[in-house]
Amino acid sequence: MDTALTPAVERIARVLAGQRISANAHGQEESAADLIEQSWRDYRDDAVAVLHTLRAPSEAMAAAGDAAVWERMVLAALDEAKPGIVM
Repeated sequence: MDTALTPAVERIARVLAGQRISANAHGQEESAADLIEQSWRDYRDDAVAVLHTLRAPSEAMAAAGDAAVWERMVLAALDEAKPGIVM
């Protein structure tokens, strides 16, 4: 299984920024990479909120795997997102 090189909160924030900025999603910018790079940190709090929501798996998610492992993984992502962690 592949693992990401960047923290989950950063990846989520970049997706949220891209969704709002890029014309490929709901934004207006045809070439959005530079704007996303400049602004993804503005979406960091939203990304943390998403992770808090994902902490508890749905019934279908729990049935597909180990709910306790899932929760520990999301909590680790939240710990990684605490202030003082350099991203």
